[in-house]
Amino acid sequence: MSDIPLLSMLEINKSFNGIQVLSDVDFEIDAGEIVALIGENGAGKSTLMKILLGLYHADKGQILIEGKTINITNPSSAIAMGISMIHQEICLVPDLSIAENIWLGREPIKNGLVKWTELKEKTNFLISQLGIEMNPNEKVKNLSVAEKQMVEIVRAISYDAKLIIMDEPTSALTEKEITQLFRFMRDLKAKGIAMIFITHKLREIFEIADKAVILRDGCRVASGSIKDFSSVGMIEHMVGRELKNIYPKINNSIGNVVLEIKNFSKKGVFENINFKAYKGEILGITGLLGAKRTELMNAIFGADNPDSGEMYIEGKKISITSPSSAIKLGIGMVMEDRQKRGLVLCRSVNENIALPNYDLFRKGMIANNKIALDRCKDMIQQLSIKTRTPFVAARSLSGGNQQKVCIAKWLVATPKIMILDEPTRGIDVGAKFEIYQLMNKLTREGVCIIMVSSELPEVLGMSNRIIVMHEGTIQAELSREEATQEKIMTYAVGGVN
Repeated sequence: MSDIPLLSMLEINKSFNGIQVLSDVDFEIDAGEIVALIGENGAGKSTLMKILLGLYHADKGQILIEGKTINITNPSSAIAMGISMIHQEICLVPDLSIAENIWLGREPIKNGLVKWTELKEKTNFLISQLGIEMNPNEKVKNLSVAEKQMVEIVRAISYDAKLIIMDEPTSALTEKEITQLFRFMRDLKAKGIAMIFITHKLREIFEIADKAVILRDGCRVASGSIKDFSSVGMIEHMVGRELKNIYPKINNSIGNVVLEIKNFSKKGVFENINFKAYKGEILGITGLLGAKRTELMNAIFGADNPDSGEMYIEGKKISITSPSSAIKLGIGMVMEDRQKRGLVLCRSVNENIALPNYDLFRKGMIANNKIALDRCKDMIQQLSIKTRTPFVAARSLSGGNQQKVCIAKWLVATPKIMILDEPTRGIDVGAKFEIYQLMNKLTREGVCIIMVSSELPEVLGMSNRIIVMHEGTIQAELSREEATQEKIMTYAVGGVN
């Protein structure tokens, strides 16, 4: 391996409207190396990568490829220099095929016509390298979120890059798909391809990365071999304070049954679902992609309807036919996809928090905007939502603060039951810790929390009981004491422990 780094970013500075977002940041990566770039949302990771991609221009600093100073003016010039990126947000054309999306703008042409056979062959070659099964002719709109993410990965690889930036590439992948991705990343590493790996999942960092670079408040605060870090030490660098417990679960007293589900079934989705949830507990629900956890929660919340089954709240049989009827009965639900289903991104923080609660703010037939604004300000203070004013658009907030807004809009109505579907997906560890503390506060107040999560450490760390689902059925119900990752995974794949 050469002594000269593949990429060097030296003393990078960037400010926006007089606010310094990067201060003298250094970053290096060698050929055939995987470096984890980590930090809280707002630490400067995205800005640093956008400078590398030519989307932003640094106010000061140098970028060198193999020791030579370069000038990246736009994403096309970055690609030409061998830099490719897998974005966290999926950027595909739904009505085009997998093959067309991968080679969009680079299709093999002869006599003005696309050579479809060659296009398919090139696509098949790439996806076979990843060890996945996909039909190159399949329309992207028919794919699951995980499958779309895999298409993004294949497209990035197709540029024959020397350096691939991976921004939360595993956020929508199953454990099996993550294993496949990591295997392919190791293959790329063996071929001398470097990867910048951005993730909030520390377990993945320790599994795949060679080095870590940690940013906080626009500064590089730590870097080095992954062997030199512990999970807790890494988090403390990110948040700038001592952290004694990543999952601050409390042992508060559990009350009576709040919610009971009996024989819930929906043909082809879930079957014969039975469980109870108690006042003041966190009931974790987990499973692999395709377990139908979200579909079950949607049915409980009234966003979908089961074919059969009964639901009881505090012993009383009830019927929920819509989210509005669920809200009236004291159920709130933080959706899995906060940007598409949890928030109206173009509307203000104030409007998003008020949206499901206007009945509480009415005087006669007219909504009292002052009451709504006062409750919004109260929620911003209680949940420590970082926003300049209640009137800024939700899209301007970090992922963690967007998630807090999603939670805040339900807390206004003081629910009995809170369904949290992937409550910490795509947010940094500092924000995760704050969400966990909020969950503990709610359970102390008697709220029943049903937490759907794919992150097993989170499920094990925060749940009082754990339900494991597989292909629309409940495979096991485990107490906190008896649950282990091995047991959960055994049941999640449909096996018997």
